[in-house]
Amino acid sequence: MPSSIHIFLQKINESYKRGELIKITLGNKKNKAATLKNVLIKPVLIKNTGKLSFTYRHDTQDIFKNYDGAEAFVILEQLLQNDFYNADAFTAANDFQFTAHADGKLKLVTRPASLVVKENNMEHNREKKRMINSRADYLLSLGITTADGVVKKDMQDKYKQINHYIDIIDGIIKDVHFDHAITVADMGSGKGYLTFALYDYLTGTRQLDATVLGVEMREDMVKLCNSIAVKNNFTKLQFIQGSIQDAVLPPIDMLIALHACDTATDDAIYKGIMANATVIVCAPCCHKQIRKQMAPDNELKNITRHGILLERQAEMVTDAIRALLLEAHGYKTKVFDFISTEHTPKNVMIAAVKNKVDKVDKADVLNKVTALKKLFNIEFHYLEKLLQTK
Repeated sequence: MPSSIHIFLQKINESYKRGELIKITLGNKKNKAATLKNVLIKPVLIKNTGKLSFTYRHDTQDIFKNYDGAEAFVILEQLLQNDFYNADAFTAANDFQFTAHADGKLKLVTRPASLVVKENNMEHNREKKRMINSRADYLLSLGITTADGVVKKDMQDKYKQINHYIDIIDGIIKDVHFDHAITVADMGSGKGYLTFALYDYLTGTRQLDATVLGVEMREDMVKLCNSIAVKNNFTKLQFIQGSIQDAVLPPIDMLIALHACDTATDDAIYKGIMANATVIVCAPCCHKQIRKQMAPDNELKNITRHGILLERQAEMVTDAIRALLLEAHGYKTKVFDFISTEHTPKNVMIAAVKNKVDKVDKADVLNKVTALKKLFNIEFHYLEKLLQTK
């Protein structure tokens, strides 16, 4: 005679195959010292293939895994046998409550359905899965979500920005192989929204042994962020006070600088190059250094005589030279639009990954920098001058 657990699994398996399964929750952990608090399971559609998405909620982070139906039910059975006493399954036809008692007794209760299955119940049909789950505890500490994991109305844009940022970082480093513990420096970390999300992504989603260091000028922000890191048991996330130019960094594998003003971006890139960082990511702003020098004596003067066009041209030339200097020092570089904050519609992002395959003719790339400077009658680029001192 089948046990209650197998009847429970059979009923929800049949419900899943009929497209009636809404969600499953596992709770009341057997090992009270375990970091895994509960598991949420939902049907999803990925590349037109039905799967079951498992959200493993730990004390400090959420981990997401997607499984094919057969594999998912094997894992579900293992979780019920080894990790949790309770499971609740919600389907379009019925609710099922499974309970395992400490004395070994099993109980299965069937009730009328309490939830209504929505059209296109597969979650990925309706909305792209967020890489940063709104139920992550640090988002509550940062004031982005309520206690039940709902994003506050006035923080919707910030939550979208965080996920967009992590999507970009994921795309940049998805093919980068880190075979050792890594250290990441986030230069100008501000209120820490993106820094916390980066730490969550690296240690949770990517399962990397990562230490993340936030560098911020404002003492109050440093104290606040460090207290939130401690509260959420983010043991390898730390914030220090200092400027991008003067900060003393340990050996780093990845350097990030978002919205570093004017030559502070160059200081950050310079530190990344000198550290031989595998990845350098920056979103520059306030391109003043080149703009003050630009005085072309050719047809380009018909563009730069207009203030707004001079400003835009200075941005493009500044970042083009930055990209070339990165390439000259052994990086594959991409420049693209980055939707940055609710206050800044768009910024350029420069993403550079250490080129370990193709050999670069450094002299040829530096000649291109010289040609650009000559074209716009520019005396020097700040990053170029920094690199020439070494």
